Amino acid sequence: MRNSRIALLVAVSAVTTLVPVLTPTAASAAGDPLRPYLKQKPSWHRCDKSLPASLQCATIKVPLDYAKPGGKKLDLEISRMRTSTKKERRGVLLLNPGGPGGPGVDMPYYMARELPKSVKNTYDLVGFDPRGVGLSSPVGCGLTSGERNWERPYKPETFDKDVKWARTVAEKCDKKQGDKLRHVTTRNTARDMDVIRAVLGEKKISYLGYSYGTYLGAVYTQLFPKRSDRIVLDSAVDPARIWRGMIQVWAEGAEPAFARWTEWTAARDAKYKLGATPEAVRTTFYDLVARADRKPIDLDGTLLTGDDIRSGLRALFFGGTRDVAEAVVELKKAADRTPSAGTGKPRTPERVPPSFGRTVPKDNNDAAFWAVVCADTRDWPRDPEQYREDAIKDKATYPLYGDFASSIKPCAFWKKQGSEPATTIDNKVGALILQNEWDSQTPLTSGQGLRRVMRGSKMVTVAGGVGHGIYGNKSCADKTATAYLTTGKLPAKDVTCKARPGAEERATPNPLPLPTPPGIPGLAGRF
Repeated sequence: MRNSRIALLVAVSAVTTLVPVLTPTAASAAGDPLRPYLKQKPSWHRCDKSLPASLQCATIKVPLDYAKPGGKKLDLEISRMRTSTKKERRGVLLLNPGGPGGPGVDMPYYMARELPKSVKNTYDLVGFDPRGVGLSSPVGCGLTSGERNWERPYKPETFDKDVKWARTVAEKCDKKQGDKLRHVTTRNTARDMDVIRAVLGEKKISYLGYSYGTYLGAVYTQLFPKRSDRIVLDSAVDPARIWRGMIQVWAEGAEPAFARWTEWTAARDAKYKLGATPEAVRTTFYDLVARADRKPIDLDGTLLTGDDIRSGLRALFFGGTRDVAEAVVELKKAADRTPSAGTGKPRTPERVPPSFGRTVPKDNNDAAFWAVVCADTRDWPRDPEQYREDAIKDKATYPLYGDFASSIKPCAFWKKQGSEPATTIDNKVGALILQNEWDSQTPLTSGQGLRRVMRGSKMVTVAGGVGHGIYGNKSCADKTATAYLTTGKLPAKDVTCKARPGAEERATPNPLPLPTPPGIPGLAGRF
């Protein structure tokens, strides 16, 4: 769902009754308060010298608060790559890579290399940095490297410290950004998308969104059903679980993925020597975790605790089984040679800020992530003891990651919760949902949740498919997605297709610029 560490209700009719002037489509009925925004003329220019001249960028304005369009404004960075032909052109394909917190102005450049020619002949590709991200009035909280590390397992002896951390993050963000944070929400980003549509002179937009971008696309279809053309939602977020539930689903999905890996590895005990039965492999893994908790393992100069191993390998269990087996073998070797005193340095993850010369706060990704997940919904528990109880319970139920997922988060102390309640998704807009069976960030149950509430959609499930992000990654689902984008025809019913043979053994690098978890330092790129 989000960049680097990963990397998540009231009926919409009730909300729009309360604030009837919020949506661009309602502008004329309310004295046209959004007209200055909808009639903007973008000044296009080359995005960056490191990118082709065909990728053009522009900055437009959007209201900070759509209920007060005459008030403060935000910059919104948009991009365009004209790839369609005059004869075949249908319109624009708006792109979002996920997050929350992922910049998207570079998406047309990356997707132009991955999408089939027939799709590029049909659409101009359009990207944007969502509000608060990248070049779009970026938010920042002044968080240190340690404060940006939010994967904190529950431990009785450190819980008070973790509560203090969560409170500090929330207070720093409030001090730096104040009331602005209430308006950095998925709902307002969807409204920004409709301003983009109007600025580009389009009656409707087609859309391809990955991960968090699926929820953003779903919210757009709920707010603007008549503006929604062909909508592809890839690796889907369950709207019923935003946002704490979408973090917790990582733990729920990790257990069957881990069990699948133990079975695969046990069948190859002669090669890996990690155990001849699934239970023996499980015991080997958790013995390694316990050993690292007693004395951190020195892996290429980085000290790894058992918690680091659990969180670092969680996402890998969904992907290449061979990759994980080789990683565990490497960790065992490192454990055997770790000096008794330990000479490595503690693990201090450092995220990389957005690329190609964006002048943004170093913690922009983190600040934007918390802004969205804390302000999108008012359902975050406010009592730290609720997090303690849930973490203890979920650690027992989901031992690989349950305590990470359910322990205290800054949203418990977020002062500027959303300016509106969360969006209820319940519509019949046509859309195509794509879902791998083994996806670490949006597990299969998550995609099924989105399918239930988008009643006009159809879903393609890639049986045996691994990894996060499907379309453009040479999947069996590509044919269906391409046909839909070029003809508008959805499958008559939900479809299941089979992943490439051997896909479960070694996860191939994903060419798409999607947010992915960092894994364990020292192991990345080895296998």
